[in-house]
Order: sequence, then C-alpha cells, then structure tokens
Amino acid sequence: MGTVTPRSVLRYETWTLQPDREPDAEPVLYAMQCAVDGETSPTSEDFAEPQNWVLRHCGQNPSHHTYREIITRPWRAWRQM
Repeated sequence: MGTVTPRSVLRYETWTLQPDREPDAEPVLYAMQCAVDGETSPTSEDFAEPQNWVLRHCGQNPSHHTYREIITRPWRAWRQM
C-alpha cells in the first residue's frame, strides 16, 4: 500500500491556572445586581460601594429583596515545563 506518514503531532502539556496576584495585575472589581429589575450598581474595587448601592436600592424599592454579586477577578495561565 505504501508508506504511512504522520500528518500531525500531538503533544500533551500541563497548564496551571490561578488568580493573578502579580503587582501589575488588574484589580478585583465588585458590583451588585438587583435580581428583580436587573439594575446594576457601579463597579468598584471596594465592596462597600456596591453594598451601599443595594441598601439604597432596596430602600427605594421595598419589594426588591434579591441581589447577585458580580466579581471580576483577573486570572493567569501558564504552561508548566
């Protein structure tokens, strides 16, 4: 039949994934979202700001009792040698 030659080479590698804590990493950001009307607080590096937004929002909308926490956390991946 003839000689069979490989058309591709597969190489399995081990990768690591972890939160980026390097000095130049993007900051962790927090926000809160009302699950009733979808309104979202401003994003902040300090969780107290979105938390205060929730307290104001539920004060203005007494039937809005459920919220979602939104965290944006930088991650980094690298190949282990």
